[in-house]
Amino acid sequence: MTSTPREHPRTPAPAPGPPGTPGSPGSIGGTGGTDGTGAAGPRIRVLVVDDHRIFAQGVAAELSGTSCGIEIVGLAHDVEEAILSARSLGPDVILLDVHLPGGQGGGGAEVAATVEELTTPAGTPVRCLGLSVSDAEEDVLAVIRAGARGYVTKSITGTELVDAVHRIAEGDAVFSPRLAGFVLDAFRGTAPPVSTELDLLSPREQEVMKLIARGYTYREAASALFISDRTVETHVSSVLRKLQLTNRYELSRWARDRRVI
Repeated sequence: MTSTPREHPRTPAPAPGPPGTPGSPGSIGGTGGTDGTGAAGPRIRVLVVDDHRIFAQGVAAELSGTSCGIEIVGLAHDVEEAILSARSLGPDVILLDVHLPGGQGGGGAEVAATVEELTTPAGTPVRCLGLSVSDAEEDVLAVIRAGARGYVTKSITGTELVDAVHRIAEGDAVFSPRLAGFVLDAFRGTAPPVSTELDLLSPREQEVMKLIARGYTYREAASALFISDRTVETHVSSVLRKLQLTNRYELSRWARDRRVI
């Protein structure tokens, strides 16, 4: 984090109700509690988006303590579910993983860009905080350029995450220490040029990459280029290896971020 997490004064927590009742630690969507400052008031409404369901549930449990001032309003596990949930719930903060299945292959950046114009029931902006295991520069910049207010890695502690959620809800920007440098360099115009990455690919690999990044199947790409499905598969494997990507979802995001499609 960029600064020492703030201490939120606590008042004695009320006795929890039965699990599953509003405001109890075991429920998602409780309405009572504190606002994180020790005073009674509305909680920060949070939507957790992560394709690893156990991790998402763990984050929800971590943030659901009666003294956190946070209400978990829902969980989502892919791009479409995240966008639908954000539109229907209007959360204050979306905790957003970077690598998500579904949608147009843009992952967390696609969600952040789509929900950027949404507002909460109180009329404040819906704000996104990237929360991912990845600390890769391209992942950080992708979600920030798409509209997220910050980015922290999953090595963050529970106390730090609570503090980060409060800061994002208040309109601050929050980054894990090393990641802030990526953003500063990008806005200063000193980020590494992307043309060198594209130059790693042969002309045919670039053709295949653009089609796959646009959502073509291997068979459709093969038909468009008059080559075999197996040849397309070979080119895609080479492209992923050269660009240090793991799947076509990451490839689609890489291509859109660099405006090559």
